[in-house]
Amino acid sequence: MDDDSAMTDDDGLLVLYGGTFDPVHNGHLAVARAASDVLGVPVHLMPAADPPHRAAPGADAATRAALLDLAVAGEQWLRVDRRELHRAGRSWTVDTLRALREVAPRRPVALLLGADGFRGLPGWKDWRALLTLAHFVIAERAGDPLDRDLPAALAEQLAGRWTDDPADLQTAPGGRVLRLRQPLSPESATEIRRRIATGRPWQAMVPPAVAARITTDGLYAHGADAAAPL
Repeated sequence: MDDDSAMTDDDGLLVLYGGTFDPVHNGHLAVARAASDVLGVPVHLMPAADPPHRAAPGADAATRAALLDLAVAGEQWLRVDRRELHRAGRSWTVDTLRALREVAPRRPVALLLGADGFRGLPGWKDWRALLTLAHFVIAERAGDPLDRDLPAALAEQLAGRWTDDPADLQTAPGGRVLRLRQPLSPESATEIRRRIATGRPWQAMVPPAVAARITTDGLYAHGADAAAPL
C-alpha cells in the first residue's frame, strides 16, 4: 500500500510496522503475521526513508521497499506502506503520525514495535507525543517481559495505558499499549548483511523471492556493518 491520501476516520484500525527492513527477513514477517492474527486487521510494513536512529542503510529506500513488495506478495493481510518514502527529510515517526492525524484525527492507529525498540522510545523525537498520537503493539518475546528494565521516564508515562484486550485499540485513536506474544525468531538484518558480505549461508533467513533479488542485484555484497537489527 502506498500513502493513502483518501484515508478517513471510518477505515478502522490502521497498524503500521515501521523499520529500515535492510533487508526484510522471516522474523519481520512472523511478527507482522502474529499482529494481524491477534488484531484481525492488515499490517502495513512501513520502510523508513532516512532513519535518524542508525547508520545509513545498506540498500536505498526504493530497493528496500521493492524487497518488501516481494516479501508480502500473496499475503492477504500484509501490505507495504510507502508514506515515509514520499516525504522529504528524515523519517521521524512523530512527523508521520502528525501528518496522518491531519487527515484522520479520530482513526485508531497502532505502531507495531519490537520490545528493544520500545525500551528505547525515550530517545525518539517528541516521544511522549507518540503515546497519544497512536497505540503501541509491542512484540514481546517469551522469557523477556516487556516491563522489565523499562526506563523510569517511560514506565511513568505508561501508567494506565496497558491493555490485554485487542478490542481496546478500536475504541480510541491512540493511547493504549498491548503486548503481542509471538515465537522467537533468530533472524537479524545485521547478521544477514554480514553473512552475505562474508559468503556464509543466508538465503533461508529471507523469503525466496527476496533472496533471488538480493542475489541477482548483488545487494549487501560489499561489506557488513554494525547497524541495528531492523
